[in-house]
Amino acid sequence: MKIAMIQDKLIDAKDLAPAYLDRGTYFGDGVYEVIRSYNGKLFGFDEHMQRLKRSLAEIKIGGVDVEDIRGRVLRAFDAAGMADAKIYFHITRGSAPRDHSWDDGGLEPNFFLTVSEVPDATEQKENGVAVSTYPDLRWKRCDIKSLNLLPNVLARQDAATKGCYEAILIDENGLITEGAASTVFGIFGDTIQTTPLSANILGSITRIFALRAADDVGLLVLEKAMTAKQAKLADELFIAATTKDIVGVFEFDGRKIGDGKVGKFTRQIDEQFRSFTV
Repeated sequence: MKIAMIQDKLIDAKDLAPAYLDRGTYFGDGVYEVIRSYNGKLFGFDEHMQRLKRSLAEIKIGGVDVEDIRGRVLRAFDAAGMADAKIYFHITRGSAPRDHSWDDGGLEPNFFLTVSEVPDATEQKENGVAVSTYPDLRWKRCDIKSLNLLPNVLARQDAATKGCYEAILIDENGLITEGAASTVFGIFGDTIQTTPLSANILGSITRIFALRAADDVGLLVLEKAMTAKQAKLADELFIAATTKDIVGVFEFDGRKIGDGKVGKFTRQIDEQFRSFTV
């Protein structure tokens, strides 16, 4: 008899609930999205769904009707009744006994979703945050929004132990790729700089609108990677993420950025970004 143990309880393996056999748990074999709302309106919904569709295709998860997923998200959002909400959901390849390969015909994708309140970021947005660097140990397809986030977890924990808000990931060439859970932007004079999209960069939805906002306030956009040393010399730095929008950085690896306060362009970009959400 095949057996399993959950906590300290032995059971017959055939009685395991499908959730315990999820390939997302075994292998991180799935993709996810995080969408937020402002005043009862989902932001960037189409862009998020397009990215979901691409992620599913890239790791060859079939049998998912993205329009059906869109409907589930809307139904859950309406049921939650939260004006400013964070909607997290993931889709895994399905549940099956542990095996690296899979049977295309024998798996049904699993779907999981939560709706929760957006964490209050007032203090961070007003005063800015400190960040620290960490080696970019992620896999080579970060353009896929997959469930493989252990390197990100370790990086964020390292930042937290240093009293920092975010970890800035540095690749083997000494270049900033992105934050563990954000996109990184530097402002040098009248130019805003951020790492160009590649297989090593997640195509952040917030990034799209942050660059649009920067253009609207009159900054020149330069998509070019920068080193940690260059970032420390920026006039302003900020990070951008779905649940935080635009957050200024006042300290990078212990070095003060600019005058140690959220910069004027960062505030202008944040204000312009907010105008997109109404």
